[in-house]
Amino acid sequence: MPDLSFQVEKAEPQRFTAAPTLLFKLRIANATAKETIHSVALRCQIQLEVTRRQYTADDQNQLRDLFGEAERWSQTLKTMLWTHASVVAPAFQDTAVVDVPVHCTFDFNVAATKYFHGLADGDVPLNFLFSGTVFYADEDGALQVAPIPWDKEARFRLPVKAWHEMMDIYYPNSAWLCLRRDVFERVYQYKVERGIPTWEQALESMLPVLEETAKR
Repeated sequence: MPDLSFQVEKAEPQRFTAAPTLLFKLRIANATAKETIHSVALRCQIQLEVTRRQYTADDQNQLRDLFGEAERWSQTLKTMLWTHASVVAPAFQDTAVVDVPVHCTFDFNVAATKYFHGLADGDVPLNFLFSGTVFYADEDGALQVAPIPWDKEARFRLPVKAWHEMMDIYYPNSAWLCLRRDVFERVYQYKVERGIPTWEQALESMLPVLEETAKR
């Protein structure tokens, strides 16, 4: 019976896809030598282990929207679910390397986006929790099916620069901002009434007024 282990070797942005995607190189090894694995239907739950790294003062300032003031971080910093991914590994013996695609978003209403964007450098500790099904051949060559135990996991430290590089590929020098519809209509009316050609210029014209109001 297969005894699989998992190791994430590296991560890199995938180019020319419809949405920002990171490819994680996953090595699957079978402790049962020379056993034929027909395929593995693999599911991954990926967690952000945010307590397993240190944060600079700049990091803490950038992440206030997510975790609050730094003095509260002992209470607010907790492991977060990032996303789920799945992949089917082809036939192999002993070991195989597969690409696990993880689709990402630049939506700042999503906690993971706020977290990645708030970090300038270093890495992000990830934990991959695996489940799924293994299809393999027994000693007589008959097809067998076995579940992947729930205790199978792999840790990986994702370089922050890989996430920023991916977003720079898909959204060069830009970011997404989601507004409530009535707020959008007010900003749009402001833009139209003043004949302002771009959204950037409309927001830039508002900022001095907002900054002056905040000082009062």
